[in-house]
Amino acid sequence: MNRIWLLLGLCLAFSAQAAERPLLPVFTTAEEVKTTCDDGLAGAQKTIDSFATSARDDAAAATALRRWDQLAIQIEDFGGPMDITSSVAVDAKVRDAADACNVRIAGLYNALFQNVGAYEQIRQVKNATGADAELRQVLTEGFEDAGVALPEAKRQRARQILDRLAVLSVDFQKNTREVRSPIVFTAADVRGLPQAYLDQHKPDAEGRYTLTMDYTDYFPFMENAESGDARRRYFIAFNNVGGEANLPLMDEADHLRLELADLFGKPSYAAYALQRQMASNPENVLRFLAQVRGKITAVEHRDLEILRQAKAKHLGTPLAKTKLDRWDVNFYTERVRRERFAVDQEALRRYFPSEASVAWMFDLAQHLYGVRFVPVDVPRWHDEVRYYDIVNQAGERIAGAYLDLYPRPGKYNHAAVWPVRHGSTLVSRTPIAVLVANLDRQGLNHRELETLLHEFGHLLHTDLSQAHYATLSGTSVRHDFVEAPSQMFEEWTRRLEPLALMTNHCQDCPAVDAGLLARINQARRFGAGIQYARQHELASFDMQLAGPKPGDPMATWINLEKATPLGYVPGTRFPAQFHHLLNGYAAGYYGYMWSEVLALDMASRWGANLLDAKVGRRYLDLVLSRGGEVPPQKMVHDFLGRDPSPAAFFAEITGKRQ
Repeated sequence: MNRIWLLLGLCLAFSAQAAERPLLPVFTTAEEVKTTCDDGLAGAQKTIDSFATSARDDAAAATALRRWDQLAIQIEDFGGPMDITSSVAVDAKVRDAADACNVRIAGLYNALFQNVGAYEQIRQVKNATGADAELRQVLTEGFEDAGVALPEAKRQRARQILDRLAVLSVDFQKNTREVRSPIVFTAADVRGLPQAYLDQHKPDAEGRYTLTMDYTDYFPFMENAESGDARRRYFIAFNNVGGEANLPLMDEADHLRLELADLFGKPSYAAYALQRQMASNPENVLRFLAQVRGKITAVEHRDLEILRQAKAKHLGTPLAKTKLDRWDVNFYTERVRRERFAVDQEALRRYFPSEASVAWMFDLAQHLYGVRFVPVDVPRWHDEVRYYDIVNQAGERIAGAYLDLYPRPGKYNHAAVWPVRHGSTLVSRTPIAVLVANLDRQGLNHRELETLLHEFGHLLHTDLSQAHYATLSGTSVRHDFVEAPSQMFEEWTRRLEPLALMTNHCQDCPAVDAGLLARINQARRFGAGIQYARQHELASFDMQLAGPKPGDPMATWINLEKATPLGYVPGTRFPAQFHHLLNGYAAGYYGYMWSEVLALDMASRWGANLLDAKVGRRYLDLVLSRGGEVPPQKMVHDFLGRDPSPAAFFAEITGKRQ
C-alpha cells in the first residue's frame, strides 16, 4: 500500500508564460481548496465507476493497466496539491482545508482498493511482462492488502480502520507542525552561542531571547550553549513538540494496525506490512537490528565515556562524580570534535553559504546526469519559494522542481521531498517534486549540507524518472529501498572533488582543502556509535509498536530509554513528535539503515572520482530512471555487477570507514 500512497501528486495548472508547463496551483483561501477537492473527488469517482464496470474481455484486459494509470493520474492531478499545501501554505485555514481534503482522498483510495470490479479489471491482465508485470503485481498487492478479497464483514472493518488511520495521520502531523511553543532564555543562558546566531535572534527590551523549536534554532543552541541547565530546558521543550494529544493518536493507530493485521490472519502489523518489502518479514528485520546492535554497543559506550571525560574536564568535576546527561551529548560531541579535529560546525557555515550550496547541488546534477536547473518566475505560495525547469542536454524540459528552503511559522518543520507529480513516458507526462527544508539563511554546517543533498537525492529520484507508468515512477519503490538513492548522495559532501566545485558559486567563501576535509570526516566519524545506537533505538521502538502486543507508546519508549546508557529524561514525550510512525514508516523505520547498506555500496561504484559522468549515466539508466519498474534487488545488482555487501555500512556505523 505504501507505494500506492505515493501516487498523491500534482494538479495540472498552466502559467501565462508557458502554456505547456505543469505547475502547482497556489491556494489563497480555504474555499478554493474545498471547491478543488469537491470537484476532483466527484470526477475521480465517475472514472472509478466507469473503470470498475467496464467489460471484462480480451480488449479490456489489453488496456486495463493503461486505463488504471490514467485514473491514478486523474487523482494525482487534484490530490497532490492538497498533500503539499497542508504542509507549506502560509494561511492556517488553507492548511486545515487541505488536511480535510487529504482525509477524503485517503478514503477515496481505500474504497478504490476494495472495489471488486476494479480488482477484477487488473486480475484479468494475463501474460504481462516488464513494467506491465510489475504494475500488475503492485496493484494486486494493493487491492489485497486493502482487504478486497476478505469476507464482507472483514472487508468493511478493514475499510473503517484504513479510513481512521488516515484521520489519525493528518491530526498527528498537524500537531507536530503547530504544537511547538517557543522558549525564552536570558543573556546568561545563551553564553557560548556564536555572534552570528545571536544577531539573528534579537533580544527583547529585558535582554531575553525567544527561540523556536525549529532545527535552525535548536541544534546550534544545544551544540554551543555553555549552560547545562539551559540545554536541559530546551531539550525537554523540544522533546514535547506535538504535545500530549499526539500520544493517544499513536496508541490508537498501533492497535488499529494490529486489528487490521488480524483480519488477514497475520500475528502483527509488522508481519502484514513487511511481506511486500525487501526485508520480507519481521524476523529478517530483527536479525538485521541485532547485527547492528552487536556492532555498535562497544563503540557507543566508548564514545559516551569520551564525552563524560570531556564534561568532567570542562566543569572541573571529579570523573567519578560526573554524569553525562542527554542534553550534554551534542554540546560535548562538538567540543571533542573541536579539540581533537579542529572542526567547528558553526565556523563551517562560511564555507557553505546557503544559496551557493543550492547552486552547487545543481552543478553536481549537471556533472553526473547532464541536466540543468533553469529558474522560472511562476506563482508561488511564499516569496522565498523558487521554481526550476529541469532541462536535458538537448534543451528539453523534462521535469520541474520547487524549493521551499527556509523556516517560517506553520510550515513543515523537518526536511522532506514531496513527489507531487509522477512522470510517465507513456503519455509524455513530466514529473515535478517539491523539496522542503528549514535551512539557516546565512550558511550551512556540514551536517546540514548532508541533509540538503540527501533531500536533493529524493528530488532527483522523482524528477529523473523515465518510467512507463506514473504509478511506478520515481520514488514509487519498495519502502526499504526508497532512502537508498538519497543516502548515497550524502557521500558527495565527504569528498574533495565535488566540494571543490563550491567556490564556483560564491566569490568570498573559502575553499575546503584536503586537510580540512580530512578533519571534517574524522569529526563526522566520531560519535557514530551514539548516532547509530539512536537509529537502532528508534527502529526497535517502531518494531515493538508494530509487534504482536503493542504497548502504550510512552510506556514502551520509557522502558527502551531506561535500558540505554543515558536513560530516560522525565518530562519528555519524544513519541509525540515521531511523525514517521503515523506517516508511512510504521514497521518501516529500520529502512533508513537497511537502505544505507545499499547506498554506501552503490557509492563505491564511483571509486575515487565521484564526478565520473560515465558512472553517473550508468546509475541514471539502471537505478534513478527506472522507478519501481524493476525490483530493487535487481537494480542494485545490475548497477554493482554483483550482490550488495554490508561491509561499507558496518564500517560506517562503527566510525571506521575511510
